[in-house]
Amino acid sequence: MALPSPGYTITLRVQVPASQRATSTVVAAVADAGAAVTGVDIAHSTPDGLVVDVTCDTVDTQHSEQVVATLEALAGVHVLKWSDSTFLLHLGGKIEVALKTPIKTRRDLSRAYTPGVARVCTAIAENPDDARRLTIKRNTVAVVTDGTAVLGLGDIGPAAALPVMEGKAALFKQFGGVDAWPVCLDTTDTEEIISIVKALAPVYGGVNLEDISAPRCFEIEARLRAELDIPVFHDDQHGTAIVVLAALVNALKVVGKELSEVRIAVSGVGAAGNAIIRLLKAQGAAHIVAFGREGALHPGLTNGDPHRRWISENTNTDRFTGTLREGLAGADVFIGVSAGNILTGADIATMNDDAIVFALANPTPEVDPIAAAEHAAVVATGRSDHPNQINNVLAFPGLFRGLLDVGATEITDDLLRVAALAIADVVDDDELNSAFVIPGVFDHRVAEAVAEAVRSVSTS
Repeated sequence: MALPSPGYTITLRVQVPASQRATSTVVAAVADAGAAVTGVDIAHSTPDGLVVDVTCDTVDTQHSEQVVATLEALAGVHVLKWSDSTFLLHLGGKIEVALKTPIKTRRDLSRAYTPGVARVCTAIAENPDDARRLTIKRNTVAVVTDGTAVLGLGDIGPAAALPVMEGKAALFKQFGGVDAWPVCLDTTDTEEIISIVKALAPVYGGVNLEDISAPRCFEIEARLRAELDIPVFHDDQHGTAIVVLAALVNALKVVGKELSEVRIAVSGVGAAGNAIIRLLKAQGAAHIVAFGREGALHPGLTNGDPHRRWISENTNTDRFTGTLREGLAGADVFIGVSAGNILTGADIATMNDDAIVFALANPTPEVDPIAAAEHAAVVATGRSDHPNQINNVLAFPGLFRGLLDVGATEITDDLLRVAALAIADVVDDDELNSAFVIPGVFDHRVAEAVAEAVRSVSTS
């Protein structure tokens, strides 16, 4: 059975008889049902009984319902109501607009709005570059999606994708001090998305593309980068690539190998896989084989896709044509951005000594991390319940912080590479080990280091 998770925290309001053991009986029953009790509070008391709030982590919604049923089965116990903490957190959304300067008097109003604001509008009309200095454009990013490739959920549409985009905006603010806003578009037409984002661009200092399915995401990003004067970043591609390179740089230090010499097998040739391969090559990786559903990519297996064709022309110099399992034999590094449970521990055992495994499919990795760790020296996943979490929040807040600070207009491959090295450098040599090759997501040093690296590259 999977372990209880904070993602499924519930609070139960339970009526129990007045006795010395009533509360402990309830707590024991919840624990016996497999939930992890995190809090018990007396909400109300009468001469005949107590009303107790019990907060616990469960495995999933079905498990939550089982916990309720377990309590209802106890003599004298009644669950008055129960709530899902994750849904409560989302009530009314997770972000809001706040004023930087209060408007309390007529004088405040005259400066913030009419008539004073007209002077600022005129200044921008005369010098459009002043918009970066005098409006929210200076510190605001659009988080743009069409909801077609939401992590772990797929094509769920723009409205259902909104909670994810709100979360992204919250992370921008929390970790980078960047004001971000969800822009969920009710269209999957490439030209229409490009047109809408271009029309919205005057408000924003940058665009973060999110959860747009491949191959449309490639064209949308490329066109917007070419046609806008603000940085455009597709996080599913480049955010993932940045953090993967950062973790790999440190993992190679742990095992004493060089990036230019190791054999790397990449499973997944979509948006993330493509960007990872490009960034690894920019850093000096020389021996990469990429695998799709049909096996290793080579010039005869591109399906007419220009992005697959680029991979086939720039990797797999030995023209290997086998399956992923066959290609793992003797490999030093496995990077998975594909699908869950496609490999076993036995497959990892065929890799070279001191192997590195990054199984990043979410929520289920390509190989069970515990099984992989029996054979590999370093294992990383996209999950928070295992060591070495590859999480894009390590990259995008600091990246945009730096870009906005210098008023950057573009994002280069060298900038992405430098951002990755900045993340890697946050882990000191005396901290580095097989279970800690990447900083924690709450390490404040990360965004600061990335922002400084981006500022340095963007102004050099």
